[in-house]
Amino acid sequence: MPEGHTIHRLAARHAELFAGDKLHAASPQGRFADGAARLTGTVLERTEAYGKHLLHHYADELTLHVHLGLYGKFTDGPGEPPEPVGQVRLRLASDRHWLDLRGPTACELITPPEVAALRDRLGPDPLRADADPERAYARISRSPTPLAALLLDQSVVAGTGLIFVTEALFRAGLPPTMPGRALTRANWDALWADLVGLMRLAVEHGRIDTVRDAHLPEAMGRPARVDRHGGEVYVYRLGMPPRRALPRLRHRSQPRRAGRPQPVLVPDLPGRLSRPPRRMHRPALRATRGAAGPQPASSSQQTTSTWCGKTTAPSMLQANVCPIVQPRARSRSSPSSAVSRSSRCRTAVGE
Repeated sequence: MPEGHTIHRLAARHAELFAGDKLHAASPQGRFADGAARLTGTVLERTEAYGKHLLHHYADELTLHVHLGLYGKFTDGPGEPPEPVGQVRLRLASDRHWLDLRGPTACELITPPEVAALRDRLGPDPLRADADPERAYARISRSPTPLAALLLDQSVVAGTGLIFVTEALFRAGLPPTMPGRALTRANWDALWADLVGLMRLAVEHGRIDTVRDAHLPEAMGRPARVDRHGGEVYVYRLGMPPRRALPRLRHRSQPRRAGRPQPVLVPDLPGRLSRPPRRMHRPALRATRGAAGPQPASSSQQTTSTWCGKTTAPSMLQANVCPIVQPRARSRSSPSSAVSRSSRCRTAVGE
C-alpha cells in the first residue's frame, strides 16, 4: 500500500495538472457513474493529502475522496485521453491533460461534514503543517500496545506504513515490541522529528531513503540496492543483511494486522538475521521427542511472543536464547492423566 509521501506527491501532481480548470469526468467501468456526472463541468479548486487519503476539493463544496488501498493506481498524460484500458473507475480530463484511476479501495464524493469526520478520525500526519504530535503521544503514552503497532495505526499517526515505522524505530534503537506507555517523551520527540525528516525526503525524491550518509553505497563502496521499491533502507527488506554491523538483528512477528503477521526486525538483540522456524511434520516431531515422556520444547514448536525489554526471564539469558521468540512447552499427557481428566469431566457434569 502506498505510504503517505506517495499521496502527498499525487496531491501536488493533480493540482499542477488541473487546479483552476473545468473538468470532464467519466467512469468507463461504471462503478462511479453518478459521481462522475456530478463532477462534470465543475472546477477543481485545490487538492489535499491527509495520511493515505487523497482529497480533491471542487466548487459547490464537492469533495472527491480517494484511498488507493493495495491495488489503486493513477496514470496521467497530456492531450486527448486514450481509449480506456482495464477497469478505469474514474477519468478526469481538461483541455490540456487527462487522469485515470484504477482499483482504489475508496472513490466517493463526500460532504464537508464527512471531510471533517475523516480528519477527526485520523492521527497527525508528519507531512502536514497542522500536525500535532502531542495528540499522538497522548495515545501512545497510555497504551500497552507494542510501539510498532501503534505507529501503524492510522488513528494514532497518519501516513506511516511498514517501511517508515520499521526504519524509524531501527534508527532510534527502539524495539518494535516495546509497549507504547514505556516510550519516554524525549524518545518520542526524536522519533517524530525523524519521521518528519524521512517522509519529507521521500516526497522530494519520490522514494524512501532511510540510510544515513555514512552508510550510503558511495561511502561504503558497495553496490546500491536494486528492486521495485528503490531507495536505501536498513532493515525493511527481509532476507538481506543490514548495511551496518551494529546493532545485530533478530526476526520476530508483530501482532496480526489485516489477517496476517507482519514481519519486523528487532535491533539490539543477540543472534543473526533469520526467519521463524518452519513447523515440523508431526511424525518427525514425535520422533524427535522420543518415547520417554515429555522432552524440552524444540524450536519447531508453537511460539509465543514476549517483549524483549526488562521483563526477560533470567533462564532465557542463561540459555543464551533470543527472548523475542520463545517456544511454548507442551507436555504430552500420560494415559493416567487423561483418565483423571476424563473422570473430572464426568464428575463436573454429574455423571
